[in-house]
Amino acid sequence: MGQVFYAYRTHPWHEKVLSQEVLATWLDLNQAQLSRIEGGKPPQDLAKLTRWAHSLRIPGDLLWFKLPNSKLPAYASDVRAAQPEKMSVGTPLPVDTRTQKSDGCDELIKRPTTSSSVDFDERDEVSHFNRRELLKSGASAAVFSILNYHDIPRAAGDSEAKRRYTGDASVAHFGEILTKAKGDDGTLGPKETLPMVLGLLDAIDLRAREVKPQIRSEFLSLGAEGAEFAGWLYRDIQQPHAAAFWYDRAMEWAQEADNVSMQGYVLLKKSQMAYDQRDALRVLTLAQAAGHQRWQLPSRVRAEVMQQEALGRAMLGDPLDTVRRKLDAAADLLANTPEDAEALGAYFNGHTRMIRDAITLTEAGKPSMAVDIFSDALSANAMSYRDTGFFNARRAAALALSGEPDEAARVGAASAAVACEVKSGRTVRVLGDVLHILERWRDRPAVRELRDALVPAS
Repeated sequence: MGQVFYAYRTHPWHEKVLSQEVLATWLDLNQAQLSRIEGGKPPQDLAKLTRWAHSLRIPGDLLWFKLPNSKLPAYASDVRAAQPEKMSVGTPLPVDTRTQKSDGCDELIKRPTTSSSVDFDERDEVSHFNRRELLKSGASAAVFSILNYHDIPRAAGDSEAKRRYTGDASVAHFGEILTKAKGDDGTLGPKETLPMVLGLLDAIDLRAREVKPQIRSEFLSLGAEGAEFAGWLYRDIQQPHAAAFWYDRAMEWAQEADNVSMQGYVLLKKSQMAYDQRDALRVLTLAQAAGHQRWQLPSRVRAEVMQQEALGRAMLGDPLDTVRRKLDAAADLLANTPEDAEALGAYFNGHTRMIRDAITLTEAGKPSMAVDIFSDALSANAMSYRDTGFFNARRAAALALSGEPDEAARVGAASAAVACEVKSGRTVRVLGDVLHILERWRDRPAVRELRDALVPAS
């Protein structure tokens, strides 16, 4: 158990290595006791081992001893984190809301009790990422029968399928499927879309091994686009190791296909994932790397890169004037981009830019300014159902930081309903931040309602 404690404290999922003092507090120990457990003889007291396993929510099938059949206690009553020194957007809530159980969110936040060779469950965040499992043929075309994507061949041995899919038409057809998946994501959410995308990538990888070099390059370019999308989906369900794997795969395929624009685009996506992880320096430096002229990015993506650099500078505390100049430059470039611009980054439009500006201004310490921009951008109803829910969570955070607890809680509750429906763990995590900011108003009815929607009674 001492080895488990050490692995948990030092796991990269945390924003930084947890101290022995912090973990000891969660486990009802002191620092000296935890140090002895980590460095001494293995504890033998089954009651203590069981209690600690419950506190860390370790799945029973990963333990070397049998857990009692009793129901695990609520995570909120077992884990108590120390209050951070500074309260801001991105500060972890002292309750891991992804493990909470509440009406309508069960599939989003429960931990499965059995492993799977295909799907990545929440356990992957506390274990080494097994790449070979993902690339096995188990994530193959079988998933398509559920989602009505019958045209993808089920096995390499299907000779008619080989004839049908070995050529230019297969690239176009797979591209149509990927486009449909991207459209479905905004409505259905990541856990409905992800199995189909993984199956598609498996099929693309298979076909790319059987075609001529020129057509292989086309397959790999499409595969890079699909792998970048898979990375986004894993970000949305809060599995950063899986997301990082697919971003790396997207970069590898883009390099082999000599698709320079996709390489720069993946650097942008990695910068955005660094924001998920609150790594301000990587947000900035990856955005700067994405902005290099060698990538030949279309103007729409270059505008997004400029805005991402502004976000990194805001997180690092640069003067507001510096941040605003970058935002203005991005707005000017986007305004001069024709409507029929390249597909890469097509989602980045005027409304998306406004939303991102609001997030940047929140990071720059101007949440009141951000609230107005959020309201204007979201009132246009120009975003997908899932994205509207997510950005309403960001809007709720800005409202909370502006000292408007009731409105923040109201907007947060609406966001929570969307997050539960589309299974967006990323949205739930932002709402956890909102609850943390609202802690000093915890007794207000609206705030209690938001907390009840996310955190069950213990």
